[in-house]
Amino acid sequence: MRVLGNIIWIICGGLLSAVLWAILGCLYCITVIGIPVGLQCFKMASLSLNPFGKDVRSEGGAFSFILNILWFLGGGLEMALVNFILGVILCITIIGIPFGKQFFKLASLSLCPFGTTVTRVHFA
Repeated sequence: MRVLGNIIWIICGGLLSAVLWAILGCLYCITVIGIPVGLQCFKMASLSLNPFGKDVRSEGGAFSFILNILWFLGGGLEMALVNFILGVILCITIIGIPFGKQFFKLASLSLCPFGTTVTRVHFA
């Protein structure tokens, strides 16, 4: 089921989102100071390309907390709000609920990307 969800997700905008995140990550990685932000953009691109069957876990410490505050002030809030609003809009219909849940996952990652890991969920 997650393969079908990922295929539909890619066709309906996931590929565009992943490409935009990857381009943004490349732009941030031009400078040495921007490399940590660029790596988080690549994490977002990976999740935007293949969100079904992935889990986001927060494992951050004090340093991640400081970086997340800077990220929050530098645009993370806007990105999280956009993903949250898209998730709410998609959850209005029954067919859109799985895609809305994926946008909520992207919203949580775009709010606090530092100190989080994206892992693949294995079903027994």
